Parts: sequence; C-alpha cells; structure tokens
Amino acid sequence: MVSNQVLQSTIDGMKSITRTDICVMDTEGQVLATTIPNMEDLRDAVLTFVDSAADSQVLSGYQFFKVFDDRQLEFVVLAHGDSDDVFMVGKMAAFQLQNLLVAYKERYDKDNFIKNLLLDNLLLVDIYNRAKKLHIDVDARRVVFLVEIPSEKDSNALETVRTLYAGKTKDFITAVDEKNIIIVKELKPSENYENLKKSARVMLDMLNTEAMIKVNIAYGTIVNEIKDVSRSYKEAKMALDVGKIFYSDRNIVAYSNLGIGRLIYQLPISLCKMFIKEIFDGKSIEDFDEETLSTINKFFENSLNVSETSRQLYIHRNTLVYRLDKLQKSTNLDLRVFEDAITFKIALMVVRYMKYMENQNI
Repeated sequence: MVSNQVLQSTIDGMKSITRTDICVMDTEGQVLATTIPNMEDLRDAVLTFVDSAADSQVLSGYQFFKVFDDRQLEFVVLAHGDSDDVFMVGKMAAFQLQNLLVAYKERYDKDNFIKNLLLDNLLLVDIYNRAKKLHIDVDARRVVFLVEIPSEKDSNALETVRTLYAGKTKDFITAVDEKNIIIVKELKPSENYENLKKSARVMLDMLNTEAMIKVNIAYGTIVNEIKDVSRSYKEAKMALDVGKIFYSDRNIVAYSNLGIGRLIYQLPISLCKMFIKEIFDGKSIEDFDEETLSTINKFFENSLNVSETSRQLYIHRNTLVYRLDKLQKSTNLDLRVFEDAITFKIALMVVRYMKYMENQNI
C-alpha cells in the first residue's frame, strides 16, 4: 500500500539525520528501498529471519527488524552496524514504517469510503456505520468541488491540490477518473457561498501558476449531513457541464448560479426540437447571418438598450432599429418587447444545448 518512493524518501530522511544506512525489504527478500548498494546479497539472510520467531536480530554486521501490519509481516528493516545506537535507529525506522502502514491504510479506507459515497454505492445504514468506524463526523457542513483537468497527462494537478489542503485533515481529496479531482470540503458554521467562491479562486490561481494547468472548477450546494454529499457531487458535475454549454467564458461555476441554463440542461431533446420548431417556424439559427447574431447578442448584453447597443456596435440608432425590425419580420419576435426577448434568448440557449448534446453523441 505504501509506495517504494515513499519508503525511499523516509529512509533517506532518517539517514540524513542519523548517518546510519538503512534498507527495507519485503518478505521475499526483494529490495524496496535502500541507502546501501548490493543488498540483494543478504536475501537468504532475510528469508531466514522471516521464518524465525525473533522480532529483531544481528547478522553479518546488520540489525534486522520486522514490521507488521495487523500481525501480518510486511517489511524487514536492516540497519548497518551492530552498536546500541544503530539498534535504536533500526527500531525507530521500524516504528516509522509501522506508522506509515497505519496512516496509509486509514487514508485508503477513507478514500474508498468517500468514492463509494459519491457514487451512491452505499446503503444509508452503511454510510453511518462506516463513517463512525473511520471517525468521520456525519453532521458536519460540507460541499463538493470538482476540478476538471484538460489533459490526462497533467498528473501533478492532484498533488498540487493535496498540497493546498495538506493541513486540513477533515477535507477529502480523491479522483474517480483521470480528468477530474474531487474535493469534499468541510465548512465552518460561518462559511457561506462567498467563501466557496474565494476558495475556488485560490485553487484556480494555484493550479494556473504553480502547476501551469488551465482547469475548470465547479461546486455544488452546501449539505449538512454526510448522506447528502453525493447530491452536492452530482450538482457540481451538472454545474461543470452546464458551464461548458452556456458559460464557456467562466472558469468557476457554482450550481446555485446556473439560472435558466440548469432548467434547459434537464429538458429532453425531443421537447427542445419541438420548441425551436414552434419559435422559428421551421427555420434554423444557421439561417441568420453573423451580423444579425452579433447584433442580437450585443442587444442582450446591454439589457435591450437601443442607444447603448448602437454606440457599442458603432452604428446609427436607426440602423439598429432597422435590423431589429427585419428580425421581427422573419421571426415574429420583437426583441424590444421583454417577453419576446426572453423567448428569443431561451431559444438561443436551447439551440446551444442541442448542439452540445449532438457533439457528445458523435
């Protein structure tokens, strides 16, 4: 469970402090980590030690120690030297590895629990029972952040996020696939959605500057019980998808701010096609030229203000009025009337949603 890289880093650190060479082998005499070359020569001695009843032994100028995981022998530690000081260093190394096994096992169990919780793979009674065994507070306020990585090759993103939350032991960081990082964040009673937005911004800036990765971040609503964490996760997933469709200019999207885009995202395609057919009378958005579409978008951006829109488009007010009149004749929708403008705006969003779904199914 503990990687060879972690073992090597641990004994390198111990050697730099104690100036004692250390080697870690498995129960078959294979070297896992070492500060001493050619330790394979001691394989037979290690196998003999594994079969013995002793927990420690001095042989061939080395101190041998056993490291157990739930009474199961996991590692053999060798410390170079036969003095009392070397014995103490070897015992410390064995103790350190023992604690690493416990810590990684606990972390693995918690990661497993959180993954199954997010994916709705647990019964309600199992959620509370396992949370109690893992010492996880079931009534804490939590929210789920979802970080989408553009490329599967950006593996250092997960470690960057772990570093950001290194001191926060009550937060859980995991990944259900190679392109998405999930943070289940525990919140203080005073933290609100404004704090979540700031946390997302810090995460985005850190990944952009330190890991040099452009990511998208979404988060769900705050939940008060652990059984509802999966709901916050699903909301974050929806926010990520809806953001791609309707708010592509945003790197951070909150489920609570999706607006009408969230409703459109949940409509069946058949109903969308029927709506578009009724609104445009068989016409398509592609039938409008680029000039008309840019005029419509700018008109919406300026809250249906004719004067401001014409100023920003560098055209005469009468020219804009002419374009709007022309659009009204072809669609029977006058964008200067609020109700017609809302209908047209929704139609544009529905068309965008349909295109996105078509591309997903290709």
